[in-house]
Amino acid sequence: MKVSIIIPTLNEAARINSLAASLQKLSGQKLSGEFEVIVADGGSADDTVDLVGACGWPVVTASRGRGRQMNAGAQAAKGDVLLFLHADTELPEEALAMIESLLQDQRVCGGNFSLAFDGETREAKLLTKLYPLLRLGGMCYGDSAIFIRRNVFEQLGGYRDYPIFEDCDLYSRMKRTGTFVRLPAVAVTSSRRFEGRFISTFALWVTMQVLYWLGVDPNRLASWYKPLR
Repeated sequence: MKVSIIIPTLNEAARINSLAASLQKLSGQKLSGEFEVIVADGGSADDTVDLVGACGWPVVTASRGRGRQMNAGAQAAKGDVLLFLHADTELPEEALAMIESLLQDQRVCGGNFSLAFDGETREAKLLTKLYPLLRLGGMCYGDSAIFIRRNVFEQLGGYRDYPIFEDCDLYSRMKRTGTFVRLPAVAVTSSRRFEGRFISTFALWVTMQVLYWLGVDPNRLASWYKPLR
């Protein structure tokens, strides 16, 4: 079983070295197959692409937008399993072995990991505690490293061309296809979007969730969310 780790990037030069270090930790796992890393860049204006090239990872380019970028990465991927990883998220060290073991059950179409936010601030700790509540409400974010069988991804037509909530949309469609499993191992993601503006960003974030649940078009939601991204 080969796993393709697909990473959408946009001006992530500051994160590439730490990302490479975290992915290097995956190499010690005992797997039946191998894994590859593919970066899908959305037009970075910094040194992201050069730094990725120095890591030896192939880069595919796509128009800006995580859904579009991840679809482009999936097209270039050779794996039986697609793992979509944000550049500011670190996988647990045994992530690939866990995925391989889980997918021995043919009823499982994919899943994700438990999630924690980095840092020792009160905000980071609060976000880590609140995330499970959002998950109970039917939300699943790309920060938690969603993985999916390639044939299921293709059957679903990949990510829809949404500027926001493309991850939640894929999650809802996956659940209608097979069993979606949240692994207990913890992926750690950055709390950078909340730094220095926690109350305003969190309030907007919660508002976006509610409106999405109520069926508001993600394209309309993105026009409100973009200024704080």
